[in-house]
Amino acid sequence: MQSFIHVPPNSHFPIQNLPFGIFSTQQNLSPRVGVAIGDQILDLTAITTLFEKYVPELKNPSNVFSQPSLNSFMSLGKPIWQATRRFLQSILSHDNPELQDNEELRQKAFVAQQSAKMHLPAHIGDYTDFYASKEHATNVGTMFRGKDNALMQNWVYLPVGYHGRSSSIVISGTDIVRPCGQISPDKNQPPIFGPSAKLDFELEMAFFIGSGNKLGARIPIDQANNHIFGLVLMNDWSAWEYVPLGPFLGKNFGTTISPWVVTLDSLEPFLVNGPIQDPAPLPYLKDNIPSAYDIHLEVKIKPNNSDSFKTLTRSNLRYMYWSLKQQLAHHTVNGCNTRPGDLCGTGTISGPILEDLY
Repeated sequence: MQSFIHVPPNSHFPIQNLPFGIFSTQQNLSPRVGVAIGDQILDLTAITTLFEKYVPELKNPSNVFSQPSLNSFMSLGKPIWQATRRFLQSILSHDNPELQDNEELRQKAFVAQQSAKMHLPAHIGDYTDFYASKEHATNVGTMFRGKDNALMQNWVYLPVGYHGRSSSIVISGTDIVRPCGQISPDKNQPPIFGPSAKLDFELEMAFFIGSGNKLGARIPIDQANNHIFGLVLMNDWSAWEYVPLGPFLGKNFGTTISPWVVTLDSLEPFLVNGPIQDPAPLPYLKDNIPSAYDIHLEVKIKPNNSDSFKTLTRSNLRYMYWSLKQQLAHHTVNGCNTRPGDLCGTGTISGPILEDLY
């Protein structure tokens, strides 16, 4: 499948992807829903008449896509998400003349990404961050408890997580202020107050809840994908504070996510088997189909005194021990309700050491 919009070979936004986001422009300051294609944004508010014609099950598209967040669209459920994506792939296809040959509509419908301002894709009511990478949990546990007691006994039985601070989640490119707090010079001295001496980046991904569940209801694992709208990249910045009082101030000062939400449907070609889970999960977490995603991840940093980037980390989402479906199933097994726009992070995604980066 190819689009009539030029897509550079190294673009992350071919017609097979079509992630959703919220953008505005100098010409129209109202944040609204768009879809990335190549280096362009398709403004969905500009083609609502086409939605009315070809996606009748999507009621009032003008209102849905003029919202400053994706919450309204995400709340409509997976059948509507899928119908919308099928229509967008069709209307953007090189062999569909409806939008391609309508010069006036094309001028209104497409915006260059470089001229747009991106916003948080959703109003995030609640935010949970999991701790789903076994290698990462082992590394952290070794630091705190030693190699022989690295993993807590229940870690291999359930996805561990904590409830984070949604108000400090920001979009990529937002400055993060260096946090202040109490610092312990060493074990024999009382703490002092000052700016954080150490700040960690965390290579994570996160998923947005689309349609939620009612209080007291559960989302069974075989239905979890019907409630997950899509994924973003995430950096849950961390200042050291943990033993035994965190995470609190070390985690609530800033979390960065990418502006584009990649839908689960577009990621289906990358489904693979995840790590072997031993011991076997309890029945409510048991999943017998491939539920991991082969997504290559990389972190680079460019120091102030350098013109080039240095690779710090390479990993893959497929290494994550607890799948996204297992995370959501466990999150709601006690009847915890979720709502459209809730965000769930994976925790730092580590993995086996495969190569020497240095």
